[in-house]
Amino acid sequence: MNARPKLIAFDLDYTLWPFWVDTHVTPPFKKDKNGKVVDRWNKKVKPYKEASEILQELHAEGYVIAVASRTGEINGANQLLNLYDWDKYITYKEIYPGSKINHFERIKAKSRIEFSDMLFFDDEARNKRDLDTIGVLMILIEDGVTRNVIREGLEEFARLRQDPV
Repeated sequence: MNARPKLIAFDLDYTLWPFWVDTHVTPPFKKDKNGKVVDRWNKKVKPYKEASEILQELHAEGYVIAVASRTGEINGANQLLNLYDWDKYITYKEIYPGSKINHFERIKAKSRIEFSDMLFFDDEARNKRDLDTIGVLMILIEDGVTRNVIREGLEEFARLRQDPV
C-alpha cells in the first residue's frame, strides 16, 4: 500500500489563483449578474483552470484540505474562498502574514495530524526550506496547480514515506 498524506495544504497566491490577492486585484469581491467573481472595479478574478475540480476531487477522495497563505489581505482571501465555493472542501485555514512554520504549527495543533503526514503545494522556494526543517513535504509549483502537479506530489509523498520492506 502506498503511503498517502492525511492532509493536503495549498498556498493561495500563484498556487490556487494567478495573482497576489493583496496587490493585483482590489477587494471587496462579489459575483456579477452573470455569476462571475469580480473585484471592486468589476475586473474578473478567476482561479487557475483546474483548481476547483482538484479541491473537489481531493475532498471526495477523503483528504483533509487546508490553506496556508502569508497574505495581509485576509478578508479578501476569505471572500474569494467563499465566492469560489471552496469553503466546503477546506477544513483548516491559516491566512495571515508570518512564517509558514507558524501556519503549519497551528494546523497541526487543530488537526492533530503530524507534519510527516502533510503535503503542501506552494510557489515559493523559501517556504520549502522552512518546511523541510519541520518535516512537511512541500511541492514547488511553477505555473499554478494542475492535476499533473497533484499526481506528481502524491507520488513523491508515497516514494519518500513508503515503509521499507
